[in-house]
Amino acid sequence: MPYLGGEETVRELRRALSNPNVQSDQLRYRNTILKVIRAMSQGVDMSGLFSEMVKACATVDVVQKKLVYVFLCSYAALNPELSLLVINTLRKDCQDPNPMVRSLALRNMTNLRLPSLVEYVEQPLTAGLRDRAACVRRVAVLGWAKLHNLQPSSEIDAAVVNELYSLLRDPDPVVMVNCLRALEEILKDEGGVAINKPITHHLLNRLKECDIWGQCEVLRVLQRYRPQSEDELFDILSLLDASLVSPHPPVMAATLSLFLSLCSGQPAVNLAALERVRGPLLAACGSGSREMRFTALCHIQLLLRSIPGLMGAHYKRFFCGYAEPAYIKQRKMQVLVELVNDENVAMLLDELKGYCTDVNTDTAQAAISAIGRIGRSYSDRCLEILTGLLGLKQDHITSAVVQTMRDLVWVCPQCSDTVCFALEGCEETLQDSQGRQALLWLLGVYGERVSSAPYTLEVFIDGVRSEASLGVKMELLTATMRLFLCRPAETQDMLGRLLHYCIEEETDMCVRDQALLYYRLLHCGIEETRKVLQGRRSDPSLGVLIGRPAEPVSQWARSFNTLEPLRQGSIETESASRGSPEHTTFDPKPNADLSDTLDCSHIEKVHSDSDGRCLDSSADILASSVAAPLSLSLFPALSPEEFERLWLQQRALHAEQEEAEEEDFVWMEECVRCPTIPCCSPQSLQAAMQLVNIQTLAFTPPQTLPWRVYLYTHTCLDDSPHSTLILGELLYTGEEPQKAEVNKGSADGEVGVEGTEDEQARQGTEATADGGQETVKVTLRQQPRDDKALKGFMSILTTVLHTLSSEKA
Repeated sequence: MPYLGGEETVRELRRALSNPNVQSDQLRYRNTILKVIRAMSQGVDMSGLFSEMVKACATVDVVQKKLVYVFLCSYAALNPELSLLVINTLRKDCQDPNPMVRSLALRNMTNLRLPSLVEYVEQPLTAGLRDRAACVRRVAVLGWAKLHNLQPSSEIDAAVVNELYSLLRDPDPVVMVNCLRALEEILKDEGGVAINKPITHHLLNRLKECDIWGQCEVLRVLQRYRPQSEDELFDILSLLDASLVSPHPPVMAATLSLFLSLCSGQPAVNLAALERVRGPLLAACGSGSREMRFTALCHIQLLLRSIPGLMGAHYKRFFCGYAEPAYIKQRKMQVLVELVNDENVAMLLDELKGYCTDVNTDTAQAAISAIGRIGRSYSDRCLEILTGLLGLKQDHITSAVVQTMRDLVWVCPQCSDTVCFALEGCEETLQDSQGRQALLWLLGVYGERVSSAPYTLEVFIDGVRSEASLGVKMELLTATMRLFLCRPAETQDMLGRLLHYCIEEETDMCVRDQALLYYRLLHCGIEETRKVLQGRRSDPSLGVLIGRPAEPVSQWARSFNTLEPLRQGSIETESASRGSPEHTTFDPKPNADLSDTLDCSHIEKVHSDSDGRCLDSSADILASSVAAPLSLSLFPALSPEEFERLWLQQRALHAEQEEAEEEDFVWMEECVRCPTIPCCSPQSLQAAMQLVNIQTLAFTPPQTLPWRVYLYTHTCLDDSPHSTLILGELLYTGEEPQKAEVNKGSADGEVGVEGTEDEQARQGTEATADGGQETVKVTLRQQPRDDKALKGFMSILTTVLHTLSSEKA
């Protein structure tokens, strides 16, 4: 903001600059110019001194030249006519015997940023490319990039481009790197600098001469090159080997990114490179720079998605320091959750328990959430810690523990008894709205197991008039209705009072409409109410399942050494602001290719019989797959969060869309006989699926019931330009498959074909004769609908399962 006395200051400085006595004294003249620059930096408008400063640039004093050039570059846009006066001085300085003066003149000629001066700048820049001093060539190369940026529509002379290409072999490494940057800018519309084999090997051989950021620039540009043979590939990798373990994290990250780009078809080489960078990444986690530590932790999380045990032996390096900022502590806790195993679980839980009492509430709540995630695999130990934390009687700790317990019982229903016992009395400490919502959900779902549930709800109902949280009111309505269904005598009176207040006195329309819905639902009868409100208490199938398979490196290779890992935030942790688990909404990273992929509009059911035969015969499936060749693809990649959101969305809309007349979505169930597939190792299953471009996202451990596998792929027929997304579930419960009916939905209506008693008897006899082989239930969901692609995919999946089953047998 300009000073109020700015005009007087300008007048005084103008008199001083025009004073012959000051001009004759070099030191006084320089100090006066320094006062101008100081006033300019403080917000005083000094543009009125432009002509005096133009005269001041005609000096042999290099320091004075630098000060004057700073002023001229700042105010040249406001005085384009007067700026022409300084061109002659700058062009004269370009011929100065001092290389520092020449480089200074060239830099400031391009920094004036005036299109009217371009014709005067081109000749000095061309001469600067051939200057004998390296510092002048550096400035001249970047000057051409600035000139192109000033007039992007104009074309740079081809002779200049050729000159820049020749300077890639300049003996000065900074000139070489500047040429790369300039050519990338000038040739941006043509795809950037052309990288061929001679240029690639030249840049790699001179890589060690460059500074850190020069090496990163070279490595980034080289990602566009593709070796012409395998021998050339490994020659390049040999040249990059030293940079892969560079003590400088930026160089190491850029080298690994180039490795992953060059070896996209060499998974073994990729994994070996990831093993090599373990040491540099761990060193970066101990860097003195907080930003460097956070960035290293984010990239370690990427690596753990493909090699979960990469940092397993070094888990202590991710213990939090007392003085570390909260965002680094929280990221370290996310990494620790990924590294837990049978050997270190006790030590990790003990360490996380200490973080639960951190003075920073966000860190404490993140530690409690991390314990809850570990509790999905080691529930008894984690519940013991969480129950002990409730005894601290601290608001933020109790709130986080109750929310974690709610999430834990949703995926681990065996924990419900312990959680119900721990809930007694914790409502007195809860002040946070999210914590109270979690408590109300637990009391509503498991109210029959909590003896004090009616009395706790009565306290909430008595204070509903002073309740400020909309979410708490709506959760209180649902919890009271659920408790009424299992304990009507104790809840009837308080439910009536709550409904009366919400309908007659509540001002919020959402709460009032929900209360009216429940009131009218009660008029329909208790059984109808029970069907609506008493749904699933848990869903262990779609949580983060134990043993989720390693992702292919190709799924995240392009995001390595970019800002993407830093933007992803909490990849595997739940949002603290969500309500009931059955109403969970997911917010995956944006993906334009998947935004409308599963927009359900029609559902087709195909139930199979006990022999695993669908309504269409196997011969028809094989024939259709042969008639229309099918290709599978893993791209665009689908994250576990996206899969879970889409799968839940389809299942929720299944009942509503079942009788729709349009056919854009297909839901299919079939039983496949695989005697030993539930005992197959996760590694074998994942490898077999990836061979045919089917990605497994999550699966339960072998010999665990119910045994589930979730998978997806993109299908495309050779005669169709459109692709479809198929989500799949493999389920084995250990029970005999039901030999009920076969239903198929069509556009013309629904046709039901029920098996006769003779057919069912025959099917039962055949099942007995087969020796009671295990039957895996395959559930597929496809969008958009493509019957040929779906049948072809089912044929491929069945072949893979049978092959694995025969090998296991």
